[in-house]
Amino acid sequence: MVVVGGGLGGLYALHRLRGLGFNVRVFEAGSGVGGTWFWNRYPGARCDVESMEYSYSFSNDLQQDWKWPERYGTQPEILRYINHVADRFDLRRDIQLNTRVTSAVYSPESRRWRLETDQCDVISAQFCVMATGNLSTPRVPDFKGLESFKGKWYHSGLWPHEGVDFSGQTVAVIGTGSSGVQMIPLIAAQADHLTVFQRTANFSLPARNAPLDPEKESRHKAEYEQRRRDALDTPFGIAGHPAPTKSALDVSEDERQRSYESKWNEGGSISFLYTYTDLLVNKASNDTASEFVRNKIRSIVRNPATAELLAPKDHPIGTKRLCLDTNYYETYNRNNVSLVDVKSDPIQEITETGLRTRDHEYGPFDAIVFATGFDAMTGALREIDIRVQDGPALADEWASGPRTYLGIMVSGFPNMFVITGPGSPSVKTQMILAIEQHTDWIADCLQHMRGNGYQQVEADPAAQDDWVQHVNQVADSTLYPLANSWYVGANIPGKPRVFMPYVGGFAGYRQKCDAVAENGYEGFRLTT
Repeated sequence: MVVVGGGLGGLYALHRLRGLGFNVRVFEAGSGVGGTWFWNRYPGARCDVESMEYSYSFSNDLQQDWKWPERYGTQPEILRYINHVADRFDLRRDIQLNTRVTSAVYSPESRRWRLETDQCDVISAQFCVMATGNLSTPRVPDFKGLESFKGKWYHSGLWPHEGVDFSGQTVAVIGTGSSGVQMIPLIAAQADHLTVFQRTANFSLPARNAPLDPEKESRHKAEYEQRRRDALDTPFGIAGHPAPTKSALDVSEDERQRSYESKWNEGGSISFLYTYTDLLVNKASNDTASEFVRNKIRSIVRNPATAELLAPKDHPIGTKRLCLDTNYYETYNRNNVSLVDVKSDPIQEITETGLRTRDHEYGPFDAIVFATGFDAMTGALREIDIRVQDGPALADEWASGPRTYLGIMVSGFPNMFVITGPGSPSVKTQMILAIEQHTDWIADCLQHMRGNGYQQVEADPAAQDDWVQHVNQVADSTLYPLANSWYVGANIPGKPRVFMPYVGGFAGYRQKCDAVAENGYEGFRLTT
């Protein structure tokens, strides 16, 4: 069995499948394990799920032994954790680093995958597990003139491992999504002057990060087993947040304000979206939460014009991934920070010394930072030439948008599993929980095959069609499609607008997967 990707998904797949006696080999493009946490080393990089939750659950000894220093894990701390897992479970001996899989071709005759790498490896395997990640293909905008820029430029997802010191420099940051929101306060504290170029304002909530309270940690660890079970029955895969019982429109304005204020002070995105039952399905209810946050921005940012630019008005709160920040909006009160709206005045080109919009020229800049995100959810898979012998490539099959059954398999591509693929909750849930659930399901399926003499499994086209239709229907019943987000590929020019994650909730999705397995892998074709 070949596993493509050495991030959190690939490592657990290796551990779980090796434990079942499979001969597993992992191929990882980076020089170290960690996936997105290996590459994303930009200033302020931090997880937006609390550290006690964002961790593996498969080993109780591991979760009891590991100590997280803060409420939210930083990139260095999460990478240290991942490396600890790789060492603790002796995973490195089956991982080949600095190796990018370039093609994977399935032979119906031999019923095996033939994979090739950029290191001239040729590998034959009965099964292929794509653990390529949802946010692993950085998008550098194709601005005209980038090659002519005389300063240095960086991308948040391709950050130099040695770090960057912006002291004394004039810096431009392009993009105000999650990575931009995290890095802008820290770059502003170093740079002589920072100019932020914003196309789309995003909602951001205070993280309220702090050192992890020892009493809270002890209590959490004592309850870990129950918390993990409880998480399985929640929409986002995170326990500890009481389910809301009322619509935002069922309470008075004063009560709503008190509730939102309490959640704002508590910090975190899940808690805020869980204030009322209908914030993601009822526009009128969502408007109350959106306006609360807009008013918070107006109260923090002293320049009224800047505050209005930072206050999102083109999408309901929560329909794009909510950002968490530490002093993001406060940063715009600094004398050395400027905000430029490039929605009304789009960037035309990068110049030798800066950049030019339609109406203005900006610079000189010593450095330009692209916080422009990723070709999310499908980018890494589309970069590999995946096909059945003499058949079309997966990238061509997905030309109008990704199609999967349960986000786990693609019809027409036998014996190839995808971990947290499009059509599964993936980025709309606690990712490590989603990874474990998918991997465990795949492991159970393989055991079923081995025990019953099956050599090949693939998704039935009709079952895939039904699932794709269901994923779209669920999305259309919410407010999510109202936003031009990376959930629909809106940040990638020419990418078809298709809502990719499953937003019916992790609990319901898990129950569907379990039912499929219990019904003899309904919707899958198993052959001897």
